[in-house]
Amino acid sequence: MYDMEKDIEKDADTPHDSHHTLQSPMAEEGYNSQDHHTTSEPKQDTTSEDNAAFKVDWEKDDPANPKNWSVGYKSWITFQLGMLALAASAGSSIIAPAENAISEYLNIDSEVTVLAISLYVLGFAFGPLLWAPLSEIGGRKLSLLPAMVCLGLFSIGTATSRSAASLFITRFFSGVFGSAPVSNVSAALGDIYEPKARGIAVSLYAVSVVGGPTIAPVIGAALTGNPSLGWRWTEYIQAIWVFTVVILAFFGMPELYGPVLLKRKARKLRAETGDQRYWHPHENMKLDFNSIVTKQLARPLKMLTTEPMVMCIAMYASFVYALLYLTLEVFPIVFAEERQWGLIVSTLPFLGLFVGVLFALLINIGNQPRYARILDANKGRPVPEARLPPMVIGGVLFVIGLFWFGWTAAPHIPWIVPVIATAFIGAGFNIIFQQCINFLVDTYGLYAASAVSANTFLRSILASGLPMAAKPMFHTLGVGPAMSILGAVACLALPVPFIFMKYGLKLRKMSTFAPVSED
Repeated sequence: MYDMEKDIEKDADTPHDSHHTLQSPMAEEGYNSQDHHTTSEPKQDTTSEDNAAFKVDWEKDDPANPKNWSVGYKSWITFQLGMLALAASAGSSIIAPAENAISEYLNIDSEVTVLAISLYVLGFAFGPLLWAPLSEIGGRKLSLLPAMVCLGLFSIGTATSRSAASLFITRFFSGVFGSAPVSNVSAALGDIYEPKARGIAVSLYAVSVVGGPTIAPVIGAALTGNPSLGWRWTEYIQAIWVFTVVILAFFGMPELYGPVLLKRKARKLRAETGDQRYWHPHENMKLDFNSIVTKQLARPLKMLTTEPMVMCIAMYASFVYALLYLTLEVFPIVFAEERQWGLIVSTLPFLGLFVGVLFALLINIGNQPRYARILDANKGRPVPEARLPPMVIGGVLFVIGLFWFGWTAAPHIPWIVPVIATAFIGAGFNIIFQQCINFLVDTYGLYAASAVSANTFLRSILASGLPMAAKPMFHTLGVGPAMSILGAVACLALPVPFIFMKYGLKLRKMSTFAPVSED
């Protein structure tokens, strides 16, 4: 989930009137020219007072400005964005119940078939390197819809694969293209919502990103277990789902990115008036490969290795994210192997995770009024430490869920007991993950994109690797001891929010990347 929350409320420290000079939504969410993956040269000499007068910008209450659209229309757009993200995230796990069938068909070990999940998630680490800068050049629709079409095509490629190599390759590229909505939808929400409302919108959108991997295994099991369909239909249905959402968004979703809309407005004014002096700086924006390398690779890795806050928060967020994908391998061990449940029934406990994810909404959204008051008291500037109290609750829920599940998974214990534990795991995961990202975005201001990129890269690497260790680990140690090890690691992370609540401001003042106001 790359930039699922990278833009959350980042423009809270920026005025929001309609006459900013190229005040793009990306700039409002923690980006500036240093973090852009593009370069721009105005066509005109913008130092000239005459040229400045013809620079196209939003008028007051301009109906073309996405932030001025009605609540109902914004909600309709949010629904479409959420469906794009849901389709892409569900693709990571819909094939999970088919691992045994694929293993038998391709005559490979079941441990190897885990790559069908791992390679898809690994694609999430590399795809945003292209989709993020592309969204800043051509706009949100250009960075979302073509990539989703490719996701659908590669899903069909997976469905028609007759060798392990073709299946794994198509799964990797499915992840690369599927990362587009996961990484860019949160930025698109920043285009249409003001900060205080955006927190709620992104919390709801997060359910799509996190909910996809938890409900897709149930769908995949139903398809795989149907004798007239089989494992290939997990990918055919994925493709049909993706193409349906793409068609809906193609006709129902407008362009959302402010600079692209202003560029179109400038062209329209030149065509209507014949006056070629109308201009907008975004008209000359171009991809800059050097900037992509330095900003998307060098700076995030530097921050990951030199910034204690980035390192600790990214490790915590990546750990809980990786455990979400670990459950794709652990639940079949607990419910299919040990309890001897059928293919479809053994995936139903994933719905317990989803219930927990939904419950986390109450805490994440419940913190919004409190955060808004603190933000207003701080003159509209973000207060990263105000994001941390919910993380404490999430951390406790997560630890309880891990130990509870591990030691109640045995077949002689009623099934409802470990299933309830999965709800605790899901709730803890969603709370921790979202507040970790919020904290990074609020802390690093102009460098928020790089801080979140570091987290995205690390979490995708961990989430692609941990599932491959699940079967050997849990078969060798047993469910209780193996889950206890993971619970112990989660316990080690419990002090993290308390440490940053106490020392966060001091650490930010010592950082070369984190801006701190002196007043």
